[in-house]
Amino acid sequence: MHEMSLAEGILQIVQDQAGNSPRVHSVTLSVGELAGVELDSLRFCFDVVTRDSAAQDAILEIETVPGSAFCFDCLAQVPLARRGNPCPRCEGHSLTVVGGDQMKVKYLEID
Repeated sequence: MHEMSLAEGILQIVQDQAGNSPRVHSVTLSVGELAGVELDSLRFCFDVVTRDSAAQDAILEIETVPGSAFCFDCLAQVPLARRGNPCPRCEGHSLTVVGGDQMKVKYLEID
């Protein structure tokens, strides 16, 4: 389950940014639809890795970013909900992902 290593990476970022703050109240993530992250698993893993840390009991907020791709068949940028799906405009399969495949920590609320 790669969500555990993602949660550990998020905790490391939080700890680096929070410094000596006694408490982290919330963490906001931006996660693309095409990032390959199972959000329920990530929430569970975040709860596990933050135990006994300044981020224990922190609220994990996740903003989803829609996926998008460029279609070389119809030369248009199109929405893409899942890798492997055809172009919603022309049904072509010559697509390259241009957005919605990243995950990042956007905001931290700390004491």
